[in-house]
Amino acid sequence: MPDRLFVLLQYLLPKQALTALAGSFAGATAGRWTHAAIRRFVARYGVNMDEAADSRIESYASFNDFFTRPLREGARPIASAAWVCPVDGAVSQFGRIERDRILQAKGHHYTTRALVGGDAELAARFDDGHFATLYLSPKDYHRIHMPGAGRLRRMIHVPGALFSVNPATASGVPGLFARNERVVCEFDTAFGPFVLTLVGATIVGSMATTWHGVVNPPRPGKVREWRYDDAGPALRQGEEMGRFLLGSTVVMLFPRGAIRFPTDWAPGHAVRMGEAMG
Repeated sequence: MPDRLFVLLQYLLPKQALTALAGSFAGATAGRWTHAAIRRFVARYGVNMDEAADSRIESYASFNDFFTRPLREGARPIASAAWVCPVDGAVSQFGRIERDRILQAKGHHYTTRALVGGDAELAARFDDGHFATLYLSPKDYHRIHMPGAGRLRRMIHVPGALFSVNPATASGVPGLFARNERVVCEFDTAFGPFVLTLVGATIVGSMATTWHGVVNPPRPGKVREWRYDDAGPALRQGEEMGRFLLGSTVVMLFPRGAIRFPTDWAPGHAVRMGEAMG
């Protein structure tokens, strides 16, 4: 399908209804029907089940269980680096935040303030800092890990649209990552404040964090915020912090001077959780 037509369909499709339907399917335990759907998905997207802690499709009661499958021990060693990649996926964009503007794709930018749900004080901490946007395709491992050690300060659930987040949509929908539903997680680290944002998408049934569980649904249509201050959990580098129940993207914000990205990074470059990121 041509990219332009695909983007147009994103505006026309009933994305909320499709997402609710997909969430119901993904959580269903339908025995052989569930296992048949998983087999078809594995074949269609080339999922490497040899990396899974349990490679037997019959061991997964629901599609969600399969989609958020853990990896076998040692499948993703943690590099000796200040920052490591939090997910398997591909680089969408990365680089310098121009005052408060983040590059989404050629011709499209959005602001840090829009991304974090309108909090000007939080956004200002990343003026002239750096960002990285990583896209997770259907075949990827969908748990999210800490790129560096940090203490959780706040979590913000921002309501929004549910456009697809694949490269075609990123190039065609203005302000995509600050437009879609998202969960913004603010941490304190040895390098200063750090934000890791889980961005929702079409048929992403929900997003979850290890300290809270499933964040959405519910979807009340207003910004929700949880403040942890000094009582927030301290998470180690490489420790799991969340997961997507079906597809999506993470956007990270770093303060000025906190990171230097790998020299071989470019849009489309494949990444794996645990490898050096800066």
